[in-house]
Amino acid sequence: MVFMGDRATLLETGRFVQRRVHEMENMADAAFAAHATDDAEAVRAVQDYEYGGTAGDTEPSHSAESTQGIENTESTETAESEARHRRAADAGDTASMSVLGALLLRRGDLNGAEPYLRAATADGDRAAANNLGVLLHQRGYADEAAGWWRIAAVAGSAAAAHALGRHYRERGDEPGAEYWLRQSAEQGHALGAYALADLLEHRSDVGAERWLRAAAEQGHREAAYRLARTLESKAADDPHDAFGRPGADAGLGTVLPARSGAADGTGTGAARKAGRADGHKDDGPVAGPAAGRIGEAEQWYRQAAARGHRRAALHLGAILEQRGELKEAGRWYLTSAKSGEARAACALGFLLRDAGDEESAAVWWLRAAQEGDGNAANALGALHAARGEQQTAERWYRAAMDAGDVNGAYNLGLLCAAQDRTPQAEQWYRRAAYAGHREAANALAVLLLQAGDATGAQPWFSKAAEAGSVDAAFNLGILHAGRDEDRAALTWYERAAAAGHTEAALQVGMAMLHHGEEQEAERHLRCAAGGGSAEAAFRLAGVLDSRQPPPGPPGLGEPMPEKTECEAWYERAAEQGHRRAQVRVGMLAASRGDLESAARWYREAAESGSRNGAFNLGLLLAREGSEREAALWWSRAANDGHGRAALRLALLAARRGELTEGQRWCARAVELGPAEVAERAARLREALHQELTA
Repeated sequence: MVFMGDRATLLETGRFVQRRVHEMENMADAAFAAHATDDAEAVRAVQDYEYGGTAGDTEPSHSAESTQGIENTESTETAESEARHRRAADAGDTASMSVLGALLLRRGDLNGAEPYLRAATADGDRAAANNLGVLLHQRGYADEAAGWWRIAAVAGSAAAAHALGRHYRERGDEPGAEYWLRQSAEQGHALGAYALADLLEHRSDVGAERWLRAAAEQGHREAAYRLARTLESKAADDPHDAFGRPGADAGLGTVLPARSGAADGTGTGAARKAGRADGHKDDGPVAGPAAGRIGEAEQWYRQAAARGHRRAALHLGAILEQRGELKEAGRWYLTSAKSGEARAACALGFLLRDAGDEESAAVWWLRAAQEGDGNAANALGALHAARGEQQTAERWYRAAMDAGDVNGAYNLGLLCAAQDRTPQAEQWYRRAAYAGHREAANALAVLLLQAGDATGAQPWFSKAAEAGSVDAAFNLGILHAGRDEDRAALTWYERAAAAGHTEAALQVGMAMLHHGEEQEAERHLRCAAGGGSAEAAFRLAGVLDSRQPPPGPPGLGEPMPEKTECEAWYERAAEQGHRRAQVRVGMLAASRGDLESAARWYREAAESGSRNGAFNLGLLLAREGSEREAALWWSRAANDGHGRAALRLALLAARRGELTEGQRWCARAVELGPAEVAERAARLREALHQELTA
């Protein structure tokens, strides 16, 4: 994974965040306290009746969010205050009876609280009616509690309306629940707004976002988190906000095998840390650009994370990591991990691994894996596999599989394949493929194809390709091409090329050239060459070269002409070791009069086995007077089947008077051709024969 930012500072992340985490926890506590008071009626909450979100997304509420229902008319809870209220309550003061009942209820003294609350309720105190409902609900008298909540709600208590709405929803009466929750929410009650949003979201009502936002703006951390998730989900569906996934590269002309080595996760960036390659959706961070909905989502994640929401901290870390702000990302990952979020521990491990601190990464992966995180177990398996500790790697891959991560089975297949345990590899690939892992399906197809079972391989290639495996699409193209099914092959090549597959783009470009569609061929060749294909760069240069007249030698006193675009592409291919490109670059350099560069490229090509490079290098050396060395390169070229080199050796031998040697090379030139060379060699051989027999 490639990150922007200062990697050196990230090495300090583990130590830095350890020092900072206590400070951040204290800041979070202060934030909790800042939101502990309620509206003008001083509504305080002490018990959590909130609904959660979608499964796996909801955390236990905290502080003011985690308590609901008990109203109090004072915020001071000292022993002196309690004694004062007790004296007044015993003297018959309604307000003090209500406050004292709330204090005792908050402390869990239900028996002590009930008579005071009933007495205050009898005098018409709505806060006492609400709190009496809370008390009865705790005792298990839900219907009686609902009666008191209704009384308080009708009197204007937002907390009671929220509690009553919750009661109706628990009973399955959604219209009644919506009515009372809306009453609570419209009075500005954060918990009521959140519960209403949850009810509407359950019904896929577009109004849910409005009430999530209302609750979040009042400091409700779960609402802030879920609002951020909603915004992020919309951004992922928006092509202007979402990121694309580049395709993988493949080898030219050969079926792409499963990746060597073990996979420690899939995808890139933070998505790799919580996402999956097999198409299974997970509640993982979806990083995106810090703009539009994602930018707003980040703000809400930050608010929820500052209030101690561990999953919000995880997602915030993912967004920051994607943006290259690695130190702050690590800090939030650590905060989330220390709060018990296994995926954050896993993500922190990847962050530290990428910064070079493998030992610290292993510590966090171990912690996450022990808490059941399959991705972390896969990462540990990959770590041990890289160290050659195959048994330990296998144990962790099995742990990942047991945790429900299908990548564990795929990685076990990779591990067995690397050890030439083909039957076991096929078993694990098959298990992962049946579970929907597309790369396992591709790897299984490769194994079957290598075993000669092309009929069995094709359905797995098709399944993987249809599931989105770019490698499988490319491999299907190769499979059809091997059967001379060119149209089907081109269809799959085009599909893989559209997903960014370099070698597939090359194959499409070559097919377009074959069909005479030069413009379309050029487009695909540019894509492939830009992706690093030396063959594509060479062929693209050839297309461009064919459109320009051959350059003549520079005139006396004229500056050396600049390199053309086609020469630049030839050079790119040559620098990647493409022998034909090296020869062509040498020829273009020689035509410009740059003999030094020409000799360098010819020599590189010749030393790599190019007979044309060896022949051309010989020509340059002979021109410079180094005939002995030129003869060595011509001999190499002629022995590799180069007819012109054989003719040059024959002429050289004739000049030296080595007539028999000259005849031998003439015979070789006649044999190799081409026709023009064979004709000249035959005439020379006849002349040498006459000379020998004279």
